[in-house]
Amino acid sequence: MGFLIWACLLQLLFLGSPRVAAQSPARILDAALQDYAYRAFVRPRTGIVYNATLPGNLTGIAVSALRLRSGSLRRKGFAHYLEFGLPTGIIVQPYVERAVLVYQNLGNWSDHYYPLPGYTYLAPVLGLLVYDAANLSAVGLQELSIVASGTPISVNFSNVRLVPPGAPAPRCVLFDLDGVPQFQDLEATNVCATYRRGHLSIVVNSSEIAPAPSGVVAPPRPSPGGRAKAWKIAAGTVGAAVALGLLASLLLCLVRYERDKKLELMERNAEVGETLRMAQVGKTQAPVAFGTRTQPVIENEYAA
Repeated sequence: MGFLIWACLLQLLFLGSPRVAAQSPARILDAALQDYAYRAFVRPRTGIVYNATLPGNLTGIAVSALRLRSGSLRRKGFAHYLEFGLPTGIIVQPYVERAVLVYQNLGNWSDHYYPLPGYTYLAPVLGLLVYDAANLSAVGLQELSIVASGTPISVNFSNVRLVPPGAPAPRCVLFDLDGVPQFQDLEATNVCATYRRGHLSIVVNSSEIAPAPSGVVAPPRPSPGGRAKAWKIAAGTVGAAVALGLLASLLLCLVRYERDKKLELMERNAEVGETLRMAQVGKTQAPVAFGTRTQPVIENEYAA
């Protein structure tokens, strides 16, 4: 009985642990996309780009996988991995014999997984993450680091929207694995540069867009904090659902405990029930029932 209670408590502690709660939607997405990218290696060959197949709930996202030897990546690079240009001198840390470079294009999901209040995306968020290629059926792998020791990695965005009228110059934004943004100037038209792995895009500061000329009514623009409020509401909804799940688990444990307790009580009562009287029948002792209190009377319809 005590084991059941302890199991329930451990389950509740695990579900409510900070490690589980700290997983952001973007990090959960990275783990899922790594799994789908590795599934694309049906007949894996080094230096070939494999496009992954994603389920319907991830429509709009594109994922590819490229397996390379770490030494070859450092000596030769890889000039055209979709939008990414990988120069020579890239070092994988910690060192592995082969690495898998997972490409992500978040498409219309960019603003959902990487909200950036006050800014407007001009291009989809692109990601480049690196994993160990020792086991192509592994899931939940930790990301490896890469460092461009010479020329930086270039990202040439091919699908860039026009800058809104009156907006400031567009800039590159780089997100690390914790989702922290870092802004920098473009290297060239629609080209960003980075020395490490992560996610990148081109944005414009929408809070600095010049007001419309007098006499022209500008369309309503959502406040910069609108997305943050929506994110807080979504987080509160998820938290409430988790709390209800924890409460339901606790109630289920209590119901099981009460049920097992009643069964145990019934078993004890059955063991200490009324015993039958023993009598000598020939040479054998046998249990006999007690006599009835009321003697039977034969009914007679002629009785007075």
